[in-house]
Amino acid sequence: MQQEDSFILPFSWNDTEDIAIGLYEKFGDSFDEPKIYRIRFTDLHKWVMELPGFSGKADESTEGHLEQIQSAWVYEWRDNQK
Repeated sequence: MQQEDSFILPFSWNDTEDIAIGLYEKFGDSFDEPKIYRIRFTDLHKWVMELPGFSGKADESTEGHLEQIQSAWVYEWRDNQK
């Protein structure tokens, strides 16, 4: 069952876990741990901005946010490897 975007609560740059879940749902196992850490920040920034429910502004992002998002995405990926 696909979730409607209207039921997604808005989230922004500090909500790294929500972003990581969104990225994992979007890309699944297309990226494994080493590949996630090699993603260019410009690509990661773009993908986060495109997530349903993301309400952050592009200029509010920092390198620290993107590093935290990468780490959270790796943990989300690991949690789904069973």
